[in-house]
Order: sequence, then C-alpha cells, then structure tokens
Amino acid sequence: MSTNREFFYRKLHSLLGVIPVGAFLIVHLTVNYFAVRGPEAYNQATHFMENLPFRYFMEVTLIFLPLIFHAVYGLYIAFQAKHNTSTYSYFRNWMFRLQRVTGVIVLIFVTWHVWETRVAAALGAEVNFNMMAEIVENPLALILYIIGITATTFHFANGLWSFAITWGITITPRSQQIATYVTLGVFVALTYIGIRSILAFVG
Repeated sequence: MSTNREFFYRKLHSLLGVIPVGAFLIVHLTVNYFAVRGPEAYNQATHFMENLPFRYFMEVTLIFLPLIFHAVYGLYIAFQAKHNTSTYSYFRNWMFRLQRVTGVIVLIFVTWHVWETRVAAALGAEVNFNMMAEIVENPLALILYIIGITATTFHFANGLWSFAITWGITITPRSQQIATYVTLGVFVALTYIGIRSILAFVG
C-alpha cells in the first residue's frame, strides 16, 4: 500500500511540476519579458495580470497549493535520494543530482522573490517596473536573481525530461535522447528570456 501511495505521489509531483507550476513559470517569464520594451509596457502587462477575474482564487488553487506540494515532496525526494556521481559520472546521473540541487535553490529563490514582490504588494507596495529596478539595483541581488532564474529554468527543463519518462511518453533510448535535446532547447530559450528580462531593469 505504501509503495502504491509513493508511486502516486511521485506521479502527482511530476505532473504538478509541469502543470500548472511549469505553465505559470512560462507565463511569468513572458510577462517579465515586456520589461525589454520599457517601463510602460511592463507596467501594462503586470496591470493586466493583476486585474484578471478570480485572480486570488487562481493564485491559491493553481499556483501556491501545487507549488507547496511540489516543493515539500521535492525536498523529501532530494534528501532521501542516493547520488552516485562520484562513482558513475554519467550525464544522466549528473542531471539527477543537479535536479535535486537546483530544486533547493529554486525553493529559496521563489520564497525570497515572493517576499520581495507579492508580500510587499499585500503590505501596500505597487508591483511595477520601479519596484524590480530598485531590487536589482543592488549588484548582489542582481547576481542572485540571475542564479535563481537559471536554476529555475534548468529545474523545469530537466523536470520535463523526467516527466516524459514518468508518464510513459519517452520509453525508448532514442526517444529519451531526442527529449534531451528538446529540453536543452527549452532551457536555453527560457534562460535567455529570464536573464534578458531581469537585465532590462538595470540602469
């Protein structure tokens, strides 16, 4: 019974990492990319998102609750996993280790980012271009954001590879190799969007 429960939890953990958490990541990065067009474009994009109907309900049910489950169960997986990269330094073994490491980094980064933006907004601050510009005005904060963004996009892209196996989409070695190239492309594209966006707030 416990084995079946753990199998279910792992599949649910994988699914929530892609839908809806991964989908939200793509939407969030897309909105942030409007910063490249300047303060007015970014402020209009964030204003549109903030005025969506049932926004708080959707944030709780489609973002925060799935994210909390994915994070908590992900930590359980990370700390009970056995790494063998020191003995078997194969590519996928390293991806397995990096997936767990970046998961912890992402959790810290997301918590900090939510505190700096959503919690600040709840206390009366306005989430706009100037808010983000003031945050990354500190060079250390900018570096941490770049690290956090890169860890997040890697965790998502590599998680897509695992998701495809977990859900029986890529069964053969050939399909898994193709999935490696596809997810690498996803990682490069999302990382570019994320870093290009955060640099748009600088100076």
